[in-house]
Formats: sequence, C-alpha cells, structure tokens
Amino acid sequence: MGDRRSRAFLPLALFFALFVAFLYGPTLTIFILSFQGPEGGMTFPMRGLSLHWFGVLWQGLGVVDVWAAFARSLRLGLIVTVLTVVVSLMAGLAFRRRFVGSTLLFYTAIASLILPSIVVSLGIALEFRILDDFVKASGLGGAGYQSSMGLFTSALGAHLTWTLPFGMLIMFAVFNRFNPAYEEAARDLGAGPWQTLRHVVLPIIAPYLIGVALFGFTLSWDEIARTSQAIGGPNTLPLELQGLTSTVTTPAIYALGTMTTTVSFLVIGLTLGTGLYLRRRRMRGASDAGRGV
Repeated sequence: MGDRRSRAFLPLALFFALFVAFLYGPTLTIFILSFQGPEGGMTFPMRGLSLHWFGVLWQGLGVVDVWAAFARSLRLGLIVTVLTVVVSLMAGLAFRRRFVGSTLLFYTAIASLILPSIVVSLGIALEFRILDDFVKASGLGGAGYQSSMGLFTSALGAHLTWTLPFGMLIMFAVFNRFNPAYEEAARDLGAGPWQTLRHVVLPIIAPYLIGVALFGFTLSWDEIARTSQAIGGPNTLPLELQGLTSTVTTPAIYALGTMTTTVSFLVIGLTLGTGLYLRRRRMRGASDAGRGV
C-alpha cells in the first residue's frame, strides 16, 4: 500500500484515456446527437432533447426500407453464427489428430484473413456469376430464374470467409490446451464417443463456443466490404446505412446508428452473461460433486 506510482504512470494513464476517447468518441457522439429535438442538426450544439428522430426512423427513411434491411442482416447474422460455431467445432475436433495435408488445409482456411477483402469478395461474386451462366445455359433454372447472387448464397459465403478463420483459430487454441484425461475417464466409465462429446467435451468448451458465436455475429452484423461485391440485389443494413450517409442529412441517420450499435452491445452482453452463467453452473456442479451431494 505504501508503494508510490512511478513517474510514467500519469503519462501512460493520459495516453490510455486519449486512446479510449479516440476509440469510442465517435460512437458516443452519434448516440448523443440522435436524441436531439425536431430542430436538431448534424453537429453540436444540441437543439432540444427528445426521441423525435427515432420516430422518424420508425416511419422509414424515404424509399429505403430500413426495417427490411435490419431483418435481412439479423437473419444472415444468425445463420452465419450457427455455421461458424458448427464448422469451427468440427475443424477443432478434426485437427486434434494429424493427417495428411493438415498444414496446407490450415493455411488455406485462414488465408482469407490475409487476402484483401475486395479480392475475396470479387472472387466469390465471379464464382456465382459463372454458376448463373451455367444454370441458364443448361436450362436448370427454368424460365423465372434470375440469379444465385443473394443473401444466403454468395453473401453467406462472403461472410463465412471472414468469420470462419477467427472461429477456427479460437477452437484450435482451445483444443491445444484441452486435457484428454477427461475423455479417457469418460471412456473408462463406459461412455461412447458421442456421449463423451456431449456430456464431457461440450460442457467444458461451452464458454469458448459462445465466444466463437459472438465473433460470428458481430463480424457479420457490420460487414460491408465483402458484402458489397457479393450480395446481389437486396442490401444488408450496413450497406443501406452507408448509402444513407450521402442522402439523409438529419439526425435520423444517427438514430439508425444508435440502434445498430445497441443491438451489437445487447448481443455482447447476452453472450458474456451466458458465459458467466455456464461458468458458475460448472463451478457449482464441481463443488457439489466434491461435497458428495
């Protein structure tokens, strides 16, 4: 308690405070300006305090259907989350044992983190355009066939090239530190492979799976670069928001930004809360087992 802080503490603390302000200052500014009154503008000082611009947002912003774009982004984010968790878990289990070509497969899987996003998205768009040409030429699509470029085809593939590498790296790190003695004990007690996975492995790694899900949803929720080249017709919410910045000149655009940010924080809070709940439940179970309850 008697130790004095070094002379470097105050400069480092000031630098950290400036970094946090730089990181979250724009978000806080948008949040504050979205609660202006009807006469509010795009900059400070604020003119009144109300929920007027959220009401304007609820009614719609011109020809853009914001709520349809919101629903599209939400559906896409949820599907990307599920696929990211499932595929990352399967990859983590598979890479626990060495197999021929595992190193090449690993670097191929994470290569999209290194490649420019515009290159990846253009490649995906080109693949689906070639697929469209093949379907049209073969007559498989029928007379009403238009394009395979859509929300759950090319856009889904573009998002997975961004979320899967993160999920896989997390699961590889988890299983590298996973103690196989738990599985051996389960097998000694007569558990089969699926019982061991369900009752032993999954409960232990559940917090990390929640982290993978969080990565998958948040990365998909605000993805622009890869989506813009591969989605085809209907836009996701980030693309609509990007387009509205050049046409909407009222704080309604700030209200939309506040809403999307709130959704992100709600997902993060729900994920962290679920992880803490599972951790406490596991610790309570271990404590009860130790007492012989």
